[in-house]
Amino acid sequence: MSVVRVALTQTGWTGDRESMTALHEDFTRQAAAQGAQVICFQELFYGPYFGITQDPAYYEYAESVPGPTTDRFAALAAELGIVIVLPVYEEDQPGVLYNTAAVIDADGSYLGKYRKHHIPHLPKFWEKFYFRPGNLGWPVFETAVGKIGVNICYDRHFPEGWRTLALNGAEIVFNPNATAPGISNKLWEIEQPAAAIANGYFVAACNRVGAETNEYGDEAVAFYGSSYVVGPDGNVVGDVASSTEAGLIVRDIDLDQVREVRERWQFFRDRRPDAYAPIVAP
Repeated sequence: MSVVRVALTQTGWTGDRESMTALHEDFTRQAAAQGAQVICFQELFYGPYFGITQDPAYYEYAESVPGPTTDRFAALAAELGIVIVLPVYEEDQPGVLYNTAAVIDADGSYLGKYRKHHIPHLPKFWEKFYFRPGNLGWPVFETAVGKIGVNICYDRHFPEGWRTLALNGAEIVFNPNATAPGISNKLWEIEQPAAAIANGYFVAACNRVGAETNEYGDEAVAFYGSSYVVGPDGNVVGDVASSTEAGLIVRDIDLDQVREVRERWQFFRDRRPDAYAPIVAP
């Protein structure tokens, strides 16, 4: 398979878990109807972005992975023949919680999960209250559409993860986010293209959109959407999505471009891992 049709979601918080889950089921059906072969949901897709506050009530959103939500979407993946990247709040055991993305293949099989490595802790992004740092490395999953990896939101600021995914064979890296305006806007424009170029693969980045005033009132932050797909040459595929409107983004990518770009830019041949020890010094 060379050309792959990729779908991303960006939407606001509906106000309850069940309607948010049902909305993403509908997004998946829409994507499949448009010929999409893989879809990635936004970070912590079935809840609000609760990192805005530090409240143990939100621990109730955590569940096992695999578990009820992965089972529900595995059935949908098998029905529609679509690969799903499913960002969920994982409870490994009571009090041991992770920001996780499960990967489900097009036949409904659960392939594994990625746990977010880098956990921010700053005003309105109090994530260390909710999550332990990931401890499963940067797995790459063999799916019906090719080899895919995952980075979650804050992970995108750290080049080591992107590179590890490349060395593990990723052709497409999905990057689900909950990113709000401020200093991140410029980074949003440049980090994913830079990672795609440096590592010679596709990056598909989705972001929440809108202010979750129905959950947080005046304290809500306004997520800016702007989801997009970028190729290994650093060019955005199609248009960047709206910064204000919810929706489904569908784009076609040609995986043959990975080989084409890597043979033109021999970054892997010219790497010098023998010289890189200082970047892993504590």
